[in-house]
Amino acid sequence: MKDNPQPHTPPLAAEPPADAIVARGLRKVYGSGGSGGSEPALRDVDLTIPRGSFFGLLGPNGAGKSTFINILAGLVIKSAGSVEILGHDIERAARAAASAIGVVPQELNMDAFFTAREILEVQAGLYAVPKAARRTDEILAAMHLSDVADNYPRTLSGGMRRRLLVAKAMVHAPPVLVLDEPTAGVDVELRHNLWTYLRGLNSRGTTILLTTHYLEEAEQLCDRIAIIHQGQVVACDTTVALIQRLDRKELTIILGQDLDTVPPPLAAFDAEIRPFRRLVVRYRPSQTPVADILAAVQAADLTILDLSTEESDLEDLFLELTGNGRS
Repeated sequence: MKDNPQPHTPPLAAEPPADAIVARGLRKVYGSGGSGGSEPALRDVDLTIPRGSFFGLLGPNGAGKSTFINILAGLVIKSAGSVEILGHDIERAARAAASAIGVVPQELNMDAFFTAREILEVQAGLYAVPKAARRTDEILAAMHLSDVADNYPRTLSGGMRRRLLVAKAMVHAPPVLVLDEPTAGVDVELRHNLWTYLRGLNSRGTTILLTTHYLEEAEQLCDRIAIIHQGQVVACDTTVALIQRLDRKELTIILGQDLDTVPPPLAAFDAEIRPFRRLVVRYRPSQTPVADILAAVQAADLTILDLSTEESDLEDLFLELTGNGRS
């Protein structure tokens, strides 16, 4: 009697890593041998970017953002530390790491002898994307470049060339997309169109790392943000948690009467009188309910014609952590 053959059980696929990018002790010193007293561009940076996140990397000029991205892209050799992209070490598994990432650089460099469509086709060929799997026309349409698909880069505006760089980085459908100032020079309408497209990519699983000088852009798009200053990460958290760290609000009240001084019931608050019958009160929401301020206004027998509140935003935190944005 023959033994019943056991069904073949294929090996379980390895679980994908939980993090898209992991940097540990990352250091970069420009100059011979990484010594000679040069100031490091990156100082022992530890940074983890979760897979599937929309991650913002902010900092003033010279903070080290572009150095970090160029190391990811393989354009700059690190002085020390390690970097992994989806579990692939950028040195020991350079090919796999490069295939997992698409990078949009700041510089508007591209081959002047190819049209926009040809640039994407050549890039797809470099990544061995089969012709049947290429999405050239789809990507051109998404970047609002269909009308100039057969034009050469020298005939395109700065904003168009910026969008062409984004398109070029996406031809091999990388699971990690890195964008270094992608909307610089792009008009407001197209910027918002690009936001919509990037949100869609992220919702379908693409991890996006964004550097930008438009702090509103980071606040609108990113679920997590790191702030880098003088080569060091000085803050890293969810966008909401970073903003909440400031815990400051400003209440502006338009009054029905003129005031020369702050009334006694409001003396306990950080209040000031401004032109055009405006009373401005600064407070910490965690400590002072706005109802207490309004009760004090009522106790002072003041008439409220209108009021508005202004919350702290990412720009306030950025300036606080980087010394007014000076590098």
